[in-house]
Amino acid sequence: MPRALPHDCSRVMIVLASQSASRKAMLEAAGLAFTASPAHVDERAIELALGNAPAELIALALAGAKALAGSEARPGAVVLGSDSLVEVAGRRFDKPQNREDAAAHLRCFSGKLMRLHSAAALARDGELLWQDGAMASLQVIEMSDRFIEDYLAHEWPAVAGCVGVFRIEARGAQLFESIEGDQFTVLGMPLLKVLGALRELGELPR
Repeated sequence: MPRALPHDCSRVMIVLASQSASRKAMLEAAGLAFTASPAHVDERAIELALGNAPAELIALALAGAKALAGSEARPGAVVLGSDSLVEVAGRRFDKPQNREDAAAHLRCFSGKLMRLHSAAALARDGELLWQDGAMASLQVIEMSDRFIEDYLAHEWPAVAGCVGVFRIEARGAQLFESIEGDQFTVLGMPLLKVLGALRELGELPR
């Protein structure tokens, strides 16, 4: 019987429907070959349509919409969509619109528990193959206005595209007293679940 050739993870090609630097870094570190091609979806329209649905369901819907939109543009490819939502004191927060908005978000977060919902979905040829999510809980420190201004002086505009206004791999670590949840969820994608789904689909070896 012919001997099976080893499965080379570096040859697995997926399309990441995002330009997120942290999501790209996660896939690169995991050894997956991929190309980044952001999907164009009306995120606000999806959120409005879902109304007061739980944040985790909205994150799943957004991730699925991005994966499906990307798969329609890239026939035959496995497309990975992902999204993150922040919830603090029952209120959902999107990415800040500008630096003043970022400062306002941080003042709202001060001293409170942040719930970060990260979701991912895989699609091919307009068919949703898989989706799942995970949550991390982050206890925010009490922040003075001076601290917030100093933080943004160093981190803006790098955090302009970050829900929660932080990069945990940078000065964002200073915002928290404690974190419960895996590092990938905090970085914006439930990577372990994504890798598991790719194995189930036969795109990665077991």
